[in-house]
Amino acid sequence: MVAELFKRNRGTRDVEPLGPVEYIEPVASTSEWLKEHVVPTRSGTVSYVKSLFPFLTWIYRYNWVWFVGDLIAGVTVGIVVIPQGMAYAKLASLPPEFGLYSSFVGVAIYWLSATSHVISAGPVAVFSSLLSVILEHALPQLPEYADTPWIIAGCLSVVLGCIVMAIGLFRIGFIVDFIPLPAIAAFMTGSALNIAMGQIPTLMGNNTADGYNTRAATYLVFGNFFKYIKHCDLNAAIGLTALFMLYAVRWGCGYASRRWPQHEKTFFFINTLRSGFVILLYTLISFLVNRNHHDDPKFSILKTIPRGFQHMGVPVVNSRILSAVAAKLPSAIIVLVIEHISIAKSFARLSNYTIDPNQELIAIGLTNIFGPFFGGYPATGSFSRTAIKAKAGVRTPLAGVVTAIIVVIAIYALPPVFYYISNAALAAVIIHAVGDLISSPKSIKMFWKVSPCEFVIFWIGVLVSVFASIDNGIYASVAASAALLLFRIAKAHGRFVGVVKVYNTPTLRPVDANEPDSDTRNVFVPLDRSNGVNPAVQPREPHAGVFIYRLNEGYLYPNAVHFTDHMVREIKVKTRPAVINPYGSLGERPWNDPGPRHKSESDIDPTLPVLRAIILDFSGVSNVDVTSLQNLIDVRKQLDRYADAHIAWHFVGVKSPWARRGLLASGFGSENGVVKSLFTVTNVGVSQEKDDVKPGSRDEEFSVDTQPEDKLGMTSMDTMVLPLLSIDCPYFHIDMDEAVRSVELELGLK
Repeated sequence: MVAELFKRNRGTRDVEPLGPVEYIEPVASTSEWLKEHVVPTRSGTVSYVKSLFPFLTWIYRYNWVWFVGDLIAGVTVGIVVIPQGMAYAKLASLPPEFGLYSSFVGVAIYWLSATSHVISAGPVAVFSSLLSVILEHALPQLPEYADTPWIIAGCLSVVLGCIVMAIGLFRIGFIVDFIPLPAIAAFMTGSALNIAMGQIPTLMGNNTADGYNTRAATYLVFGNFFKYIKHCDLNAAIGLTALFMLYAVRWGCGYASRRWPQHEKTFFFINTLRSGFVILLYTLISFLVNRNHHDDPKFSILKTIPRGFQHMGVPVVNSRILSAVAAKLPSAIIVLVIEHISIAKSFARLSNYTIDPNQELIAIGLTNIFGPFFGGYPATGSFSRTAIKAKAGVRTPLAGVVTAIIVVIAIYALPPVFYYISNAALAAVIIHAVGDLISSPKSIKMFWKVSPCEFVIFWIGVLVSVFASIDNGIYASVAASAALLLFRIAKAHGRFVGVVKVYNTPTLRPVDANEPDSDTRNVFVPLDRSNGVNPAVQPREPHAGVFIYRLNEGYLYPNAVHFTDHMVREIKVKTRPAVINPYGSLGERPWNDPGPRHKSESDIDPTLPVLRAIILDFSGVSNVDVTSLQNLIDVRKQLDRYADAHIAWHFVGVKSPWARRGLLASGFGSENGVVKSLFTVTNVGVSQEKDDVKPGSRDEEFSVDTQPEDKLGMTSMDTMVLPLLSIDCPYFHIDMDEAVRSVELELGLK
């Protein structure tokens, strides 16, 4: 039959199909799925092990050009990370030297497993602020560590490292993608406001006033600042001028690079090193002012910083510390992971390369597991240092080793200099650094334009962070985002679609569809034209009693009832029941069946058609589940009773073999004794030379290979007809046109 239907005449040469080749799609198998996705193969195992050490793919190609770029970038970041590391350690309520230890470990270990060459791992402002909250929460339960809070920080680092590394090893880093950009922007903005407000008292010198808690909620710190403003001292002069200088250098270098673009690189390095310059300048001022006042300095300074790695050792991990910090672990994991992955992805897009999120989690996990052995506290990717590293011309992750060497030199050679560093100047560095984390008005306006709901989520996260705490802000924004996602899934809307005959034209002029060159085709658009179709265009409904319903989202248990309720409700509005009272007696009629007590023909509009067929567009459906299919079975029974006939259900674009398996198991797609009435096939060219038949070089749908005949006439061409879909599933269709035509043939509409 297929051979007769698809016999073609091409040009002056008859092309006879060699005959149909039956295709029966094998049913999806659990064992095959396990073999493909779970059971490791030898090559897959080797590839997995190699992926754990990505540096092996490039280290053997290392050269002097790369070394020069890495040297410049590594030294630049090293100069920046030294003052930042000490400042962030104080922000974390730890002695300043722990920031140096964490800075060293971050850059020394991360590069071994990294897939990003620009990320600079180490202490960061947001996590340091969160660590301070965690220590404040845990220390009352662990009074024995009141003088050694770094032991708690080390235990937390090991635990976080193990968890994050496990996420990467088991390749479940995709969970990070469930946290959207507005939620990330919210907690970054809220954290920046929290950190900046918490550092202003240190900047102004009134942080030591009795009763002034700079660790309270942001709004309380802001209000109490004016209450205790009379306690500001000489630190304010140091802090304010340092902050002004940081912004002055930044704005001045930005203007100069635009004014004199030929010196842009010079101004970039001046701008990049501004934190180091300011710290050195105010350290010199501090030395001149306080060198004769060691015991009673004129303004707050760091004082003694121990030389070398004074806190190396095996970290303490016990149940008491774990129970004390357990409540804060979720927020710590979220901050650690999101900050790193979002930065890595952002710079990967800017530099036109891709990262492996799972491998990045492994790298940051290793960094935090081994960090406490050197005295470090939890580290992750730093936005500011990563931006500096990228602009400095970094070539490979090995630049981290250069930075590590710079930090080690500082740890052993510069502690006497660190003694005179001003705390107010460090506060200025922190405030200046976190300013870049605040979302710009342009970004916030874009949230509103793209999705007003996510605009609200952004402000929920910011306000909770300001009026409660950073970790609560994280939970609030993530929970609101999850609620919005579930709502969108559960309330997904399907659409009834109709057909519009269209053609392509280079100009907006009428075209005769009967012209040989006209390219006419059918497109199927929503009847309510909700997808932006011109309101003047009226889609045509397929046929009376035939409905095409398009599911725009996955068909799963949260939204299955919502989809089918909408579909059934609209079908009943546009059709009439085949039987006035399908239940027989009044006693058999369900209590919730609407209408008069005794139905009659006058209660039914006779102009409405009877339901005859339903076409479901599954092009947007990737998976189905037991609940959704059971719902579809129930709806089929309901509509069969309504139409007093067995309604044909046709499916278009069923992608997943498991979705097809589920539909077949539920009684859809194929019925006993039903033969496919319409085939979508492709003609595969077959060349014949003498008595030998050889396959053609390519397949082309509804066409034959047009290879030139041999000059001696030794070669001829024939075709083999191949169906695109399994021939034993008459109700599964490749596209909407085939489905509509199949319904027409089945119902005798054409």
